[in-house]
Amino acid sequence: MAVSKTKVTRHLSQDPILKEVIGMIPFPKLNTKEIPLSHALIESIVYQQLSIKAAAVIYQRLLEKFKDQKLDLKKLVKMETESLRAVGLSYAKADYMRNIAQYFLLKENQNIDWHTMPEDELVTRLTVIKGVGVWTVQMTMISPLGKADVFPSLDLGVQQSMIKLYNLEGKGKVLVHQMNEIAQSWRPYRTYACVYLWKWKNGQ
Repeated sequence: MAVSKTKVTRHLSQDPILKEVIGMIPFPKLNTKEIPLSHALIESIVYQQLSIKAAAVIYQRLLEKFKDQKLDLKKLVKMETESLRAVGLSYAKADYMRNIAQYFLLKENQNIDWHTMPEDELVTRLTVIKGVGVWTVQMTMISPLGKADVFPSLDLGVQQSMIKLYNLEGKGKVLVHQMNEIAQSWRPYRTYACVYLWKWKNGQ
């Protein structure tokens, strides 16, 4: 659902530090795509720990294994590990992707409206899949689901930006607590705040 640029920037600018960042960077548009959540999670697994360019090549090779280059969960579950390895995936990623496919093929998971489910419930339900962690779920909620109020406190880019901007000195759980305290005032637009932080870190 589209949000008002004025409403978002006015709200986030109540944080004086974030206000300065907002003044330097064009208003971000969330990257949303109309694809099933299962497919989004599988794509996210492919992109983990790889450059965007390398991951895009591997994901395209994966899609070419399916009719009309559209992921087929039933076919994916049955694919041999070596077939998945051949497109450039690690053994672990091949297993994780099949785990995701098996989860979404379960009858009880096929009629759920994942897009409207609250963040906490999405994290709880999806992290039972081996290979899917909190960060992966949150990244998927940001893109392609386009949820406006996600705060991935474990994301390295968000952490590094907030440490520099807010002079945070905590580490581990203390750092995450400090970050969450600051981000409370960003609700219900924490996703936009994080996109601003990523862009600031990357000099955009």
